Amino acid sequence: MARDRARDDTAVRITTAAESRNADIAVRQKRYLLSMSLRSACFVGAVVAALSGVAWLWPILIAGALVLPYIAVVLANVSTTRTDGFELRSGIQHRELPR
Repeated sequence: MARDRARDDTAVRITTAAESRNADIAVRQKRYLLSMSLRSACFVGAVVAALSGVAWLWPILIAGALVLPYIAVVLANVSTTRTDGFELRSGIQHRELPR
């Protein structure tokens, strides 16, 4: 039951509360979509550069198209955490209500 759990005495402030799960997933999906769109643009750019005779550009764009999926997956799996860096004063004593 919920009452049997150990009590955590650290205070949770609303400024450090995490976003909702749906908002976090939406941000991750946007990051992934942007990264994969950039990958597609690199691939199309490499084909155009190769067909137009720009020999130095297409290998760079192919390398970008090969590396970007890894970066996209890593960025999509990063969860957002908030911290404001401030510590609560420990000298304040709060009394509990009687049960």
